Amino acid sequence: MTILAVDDEPIALDVLCRAIRKAVPDCALIPFTDPRAALDEVRRRPISPNAAFLDVEMFDLTGLELAKQLKDLYANVNIIFVTGHADYMGEAFYLHASGYILKPASPEAILTELDNLRRPVKDGRDGRLRVQCFGNFEVFLGEQPLNFARSKTKELFAYLVNRRGAVCTVRELAAVLWEDRSNSPAVQSHLRQLVKDLTDTLAAAGAPNVLLKGRGRLSVVPDAFSCDYYDFISGSIQAVNAYMGEYMAQYSWAEFMIAYFDKQ
Repeated sequence: MTILAVDDEPIALDVLCRAIRKAVPDCALIPFTDPRAALDEVRRRPISPNAAFLDVEMFDLTGLELAKQLKDLYANVNIIFVTGHADYMGEAFYLHASGYILKPASPEAILTELDNLRRPVKDGRDGRLRVQCFGNFEVFLGEQPLNFARSKTKELFAYLVNRRGAVCTVRELAAVLWEDRSNSPAVQSHLRQLVKDLTDTLAAAGAPNVLLKGRGRLSVVPDAFSCDYYDFISGSIQAVNAYMGEYMAQYSWAEFMIAYFDKQ
């Protein structure tokens, strides 16, 4: 599910986005503090949001006005207004809004609205591998999270994605995955098992071309999948707005990247 979140107050947007991510961790969340920038982005890119959580009282362009223009672009988008006041429920009704949430938005309120959308979103697998680096590292095939049999296999893939196609040696990978162990034959054997497991997992997902393997070397092919981190580097407004201060949060070795993102 693709969700648009717009609030011109950064703190309120952060609260909303955290609630959405907790309610639907596998969604593609696109946040904006500028309603006109949000409108420009959905016009410029084929985003096709399934739901849009909009603050009502925003400077320059209100949530009600933004909702009208979004519906002109995507007739089936579900509009959920998020506001500190109940005064706009009548106008929301005439706009055929899907829902109405009073601030602060909670995960429970978000989930209730998404479970009762005016235009329900059909589940489906579009065959496209999507990698999420902002927040926790996750991999999706369509709307479904990719299942990794081993947590270390997932971490191996995360580090390769982090390296953006740069070739990684076996020694480098072993040092990252097992910081407290020497590069012993047992570690090397374990790493070979992880590489095979990752190869099999990606092949089963219909994405065998994501990995590039050589003798003692391994890398990903960046063009073989979509990734919010790569989009951020390329200057995508959508990806820049999606970054909320967290990058591969479950891995300690990824912390050094936060300084890079904060400088951009």
